[in-house]
Amino acid sequence: MTTPAPFGTRLDDVVVRYGSRSEVVGGSTRVRREATTALDGVTLAIRPGVITGVLGRNGAGKSTLLSLLAAFARPTSGTVSVGPEGAEEDPWENAWVTSNVQLVRESGDLIDDEKLSESLRYYADLRPHWDAGLAVRLLDRFEISTRTKPGALSRGKRSAVGATIGLATRAPLTIFDEVYLGMDAPTRYAFYSEVLADYAEHPRTILLSSHLVEEVERLFEDVVVLDRGRVLLAEPVEDMRARGYSLTGPAAAVAELTGARRVLHEQRLGSTVQVTLEGALGADERAAARAAGVEIGTVPVQDLFVHLTEPRKADR
Repeated sequence: MTTPAPFGTRLDDVVVRYGSRSEVVGGSTRVRREATTALDGVTLAIRPGVITGVLGRNGAGKSTLLSLLAAFARPTSGTVSVGPEGAEEDPWENAWVTSNVQLVRESGDLIDDEKLSESLRYYADLRPHWDAGLAVRLLDRFEISTRTKPGALSRGKRSAVGATIGLATRAPLTIFDEVYLGMDAPTRYAFYSEVLADYAEHPRTILLSSHLVEEVERLFEDVVVLDRGRVLLAEPVEDMRARGYSLTGPAAAVAELTGARRVLHEQRLGSTVQVTLEGALGADERAAARAAGVEIGTVPVQDLFVHLTEPRKADR
């Protein structure tokens, strides 16, 4: 069966708040807790047909965002659209959209009291592009028997089942939300290889949320960074890499080259200093750095993510 065109997504001024509630404190005092804002005015477009990394610190709103796209939740305000380019629709209670979107969460969303084969049959019935042969091959690679009940699986094995389901659905929008949790390193790297191989053979839109940025950044074409419920950036990963650079050398020379630029990180060892700066160096500045004996370096995506989302003093 031919898989339909990859799905894109769009969110316009989306707000998600979890309602206020009252709690009893100290046995008798009733305290009203205000609503928690998970997403705050998010406007975002995700390109169809690419692998996009969704990054953010704990509580940044990643899982809320991904749940909206899979119609597991509705926004408090704003609009969400999912579908092929030019034919996006609201996913909420939309059977056509949701049958073509697969969200894999750490829990696995499996039938715990039945053999794993029952969960696979369940997904085969729900997902029109299900590839049973791929599911069997992946479970064999991850050394998991379909005769096992999910409740008996370790955390890592259960995550591997979730990864298997996500790939085998061949959904035009496939979302992995921290699916690696519990996997050992060989299993994680096997998963990453399978993602790239199947994506190359069956193009689709893949969203991958992970805290192991250093491991998975090689998969990304685009990246979205959320920070306290807002979109900090959404761009091709190469553009993000160009957002910063490092200077290493004598402290005075580095300070002169730094000027008024925003310093994301600084390390000192005696008279030598290394700074991570936001922005890019021009040709003249590069020449000046070389002349001053200052080394110019690139900054990994993980380091940029950490530094860009570091709370500033004014936010504390």
